Parts: sequence; C-alpha cells; structure tokens
Amino acid sequence: MESMVNSQLFGNIYQGRRVLLTGHTGFKGSWLTLWLKELGGNITGIALPPEARPNHWDLLNLDIEEHLIDIRDSDILRKTIKKTQPEIIFHLAAQPLVRRSYSDPLETWSTNVMGTVNLLEACRVCPSIKAIVVITTDKCYENEEWIWGYRENDRLGGYDPYSASKAGTELVVASYRKSFFIYPGAPLLATARAGNVIGGGDWSEDRLIPDIVRSVQNDVNLLIRSPQATRPWQHVLESLSGYLLLGQKLLCSDKSFAEAWNFGPGFEGNQNVEKIITLMKSTWPAIRWQQVDEPRPHEALLLQLDSTKARQKLNWKPVWSFIEGVTETANWYKTCLETGAIISNDQIKRYISKAREDRITWTRI
Repeated sequence: MESMVNSQLFGNIYQGRRVLLTGHTGFKGSWLTLWLKELGGNITGIALPPEARPNHWDLLNLDIEEHLIDIRDSDILRKTIKKTQPEIIFHLAAQPLVRRSYSDPLETWSTNVMGTVNLLEACRVCPSIKAIVVITTDKCYENEEWIWGYRENDRLGGYDPYSASKAGTELVVASYRKSFFIYPGAPLLATARAGNVIGGGDWSEDRLIPDIVRSVQNDVNLLIRSPQATRPWQHVLESLSGYLLLGQKLLCSDKSFAEAWNFGPGFEGNQNVEKIITLMKSTWPAIRWQQVDEPRPHEALLLQLDSTKARQKLNWKPVWSFIEGVTETANWYKTCLETGAIISNDQIKRYISKAREDRITWTRI
C-alpha cells in the first residue's frame, strides 16, 4: 500500500518507467535507487562495486538489474545502454572525493569527464532515451569565497582536480546539448548541482560524517582540520527530490528545464564544521573531537549555493531544516551501530510525510 501511495509523487511519472542509474552503488545512488523503487520505477544500475565496507547499497539488498562496469569503458557502456533501452538516465557515477583527486588526478579526470562523454555518446544512438539528468556538484564553480551564493550563470572552475573535473563535466554537457541534442525528439539534458549532502549509509573516505562514525566505532577522538570551514549542508533526500522533480519536467518534454540547476539548502543550512559536529553530538553523546594542525591540500573554506532558480521555476524547496537533517543522519548511524537496523525506508516515509504537511509541489499530482 505504501508503494502505491509513493507512486503518486512527482505526477506518477516514474511508475513503470525504465530508469537507468549510473553510480547506483554509491551513497547518493543507493538512496535514489531505493526511492525510485518505491515510486514504481523499472530500474537498471551501472556502477563499480562499492569500495567501502560496510556500505549503504549492500545493506539495502535491493533487487534490480545490475551491471558492474566502468563507465570509462565506452564499448561495454554503449552495449549495456542499448540493451536496457532506458527512458530516463540519472548519471551519478563519478570519482567524488576532493582529497582522492589529489592522489589520483588521472582517475578523477577520466571518470568524471570522459565517463560522461562516453555516456552521452551512448545516448546519441539510443532512441528510447527521453531525458538525462547529470549530477555534478556545488564545487563546479570558480570559488571566490565570497559571502553570497553561486548562481547557475556564475563562472565555472575549480582549484583541485575534483572540482575542476566537475566544471569540465558541466562544459561537456552544455556542448552536447547545443551540438547534438537539438534535433526534434532528442533527449532533454540537464545538470544538477547540490551542496554537501549528509545522511545515513555513507562510509566514504575523507568525508566528515563517515569520519565521525568511524571515530565512534573506534572509540577515538575525531581529528578536525578546519572546524570553521562553511558548507551548504543538506540531507541527501533534499537533493534527490530536486533530481526527481527535474527528471519529471524533462520526461514531460518541457525544453525550458534542459539546463543547469542548483539544489542547495536555505541560508540556515550554510554552517561550519564545528556546528554540525556539535549538533550530532547532542543526539549521539559518544562523539568526541579535537582540532589538529597538519599540512593538507587546498580546500575552500567558504562555499554557498543560490537556489532561487529552482525555487521559482521548479517550485522546489527543502523539506527538512538543517537541524532535522543532521538529527536524522545521527539517528540513522546510531540505530545501525546499536541495533543493526537500516531505517532508510522509514526516513523516506518521514520525509514524504513532512513534505505533504508543507504542501510541497512534488507531493501533489
């Protein structure tokens, strides 16, 4: 019954649709796969096996058609897409870590840029595809560390290989949209840029929340390099609701939505690292941390998004407050570590319930 209720969301557009996700084994990808399953989608996943143990994907144990391939292999990627004949693609497969991009820039550039090129080349010869949503990041902007948020028409750039590669991905998408997806009936192609997502099930290296969890597991102090670094924090479900809403508009053949979109939190979501640790500790007292001074690669200290365009043109807005998102994240890990229960489905239900209370657009047909 619950799945039938959920299927009415986003105009019931995903019910029975052939949906392809790249990067479905990753943090965001696993949450999106779970939600799309609840929406009635017929899902195919393309990704590498998860690196972290444990990981959200394995814990969910979802039954979908799965292809464990590298998107840098253009031949097998094209054959797989041709075989599955998707109607919409959510492209999340990427090398997503800033510090890892310093240690392996070739992997970062080849995956994030050429992997996207390979995907779009495959889409050019697959007539079933109606919509493509390419997920990039807020870090694709040339960061001037100014106090106002970046808008979709601000300059792209990046200091580190990860950020620069995501700016490159945006340029690739814009080029393909203008050069190859302009004919009648061509897939509608958009990009989505979200802030720093948090939520249960992320065990990636060099990320704040997973580092907090590991420190509790190992009963050690969390070592923090830049407690005053500010980011636009948001629960993973916030960004996913934006992706799904954007996908809905593209599947409805509205060309005005085939462009770049920011999906970031409101101003209150722009908080420093110390704030988020303190808030998590209020729910999970076992957390301990200390600041350390050590040499580190360059990372921006201030970054904010302006999501006015999504709010005005898509009628999208966040559902959970900063405090709610952090609390739900802490509860997910605390529950998992203490009882072994995976509460991702329950959190999606609570998120939808709050969205309905707030009369969020995507909850109404």
